[in-house]
Amino acid sequence: MALTPVTLNLIGAGHLGRALGRLFAAGGVFIIQDVLTRSRESAQDAVGFIGAGRAVASFAELRPADVVMLAVSDDQIEAACAALDVAAGTVLFHCSGAKSSAALAALVVRGAFTASVHPVRSFADPATVAADFTGTLCGIEGDPQALAVLRPAFEAIGARCVAIDAAAKTLYHAAAVFASNYLVTVMDAALRAYQAAGIDEATARELAGPLATETLNNVLRLGARASLSGPVARGDMATVARQQEALDGWDTGTGELYRALAAATVTLARR
Repeated sequence: MALTPVTLNLIGAGHLGRALGRLFAAGGVFIIQDVLTRSRESAQDAVGFIGAGRAVASFAELRPADVVMLAVSDDQIEAACAALDVAAGTVLFHCSGAKSSAALAALVVRGAFTASVHPVRSFADPATVAADFTGTLCGIEGDPQALAVLRPAFEAIGARCVAIDAAAKTLYHAAAVFASNYLVTVMDAALRAYQAAGIDEATARELAGPLATETLNNVLRLGARASLSGPVARGDMATVARQQEALDGWDTGTGELYRALAAATVTLARR
């Protein structure tokens, strides 16, 4: 579907802001108008990466725009929102996974339509993301008027938009933390336990890799319950107890992690 380009101001142009800015500009989805970051120099650098827009150094320099994207850190969303002066009917959105569109409430009273759009991927390398964004899942929620503009805009750059409940945004973000951050923590415990058993780190990774990869593939294909194996799934709680004792004797923190995971796994097995 062809979109009618509208103007967009970008507040914050770190890795995420730059990648989305380049995608919107290259796709003709939005006319990138003003780019505001911590300094005019960094804003100018962002404009160079995006390939469009005008670098500004203050909120006062921002021209009115149809759409405003806040790509600032989570703890700066409310402050940036308070500093903005927008006209009624402006679409305002942020890209936080942790906060909902309610963080933009200060401008709702001025007639702005608000939303949040959270692309689920790492933006460590914005050039790579901009070149390979197609298929990226984006959690999206907000005012219907804002979503009517943002959903087709993100779909035009290849996103797959998934509607989420704004009231449950914190749970949504916690799910991402479980799937990403805490997965790393669990794998770290496995690798350290292998090494405590006398195995070098490189070999520990070789041992853990196939187990972790196959298990994750099974969960994504079959679901968690059908993918569960091991002593808890077999009801072999004597083995669990021996492992718990060994871990408690080796490393208290890892023992506590195992104890919590064992309890949660028993609940999963009973489901």
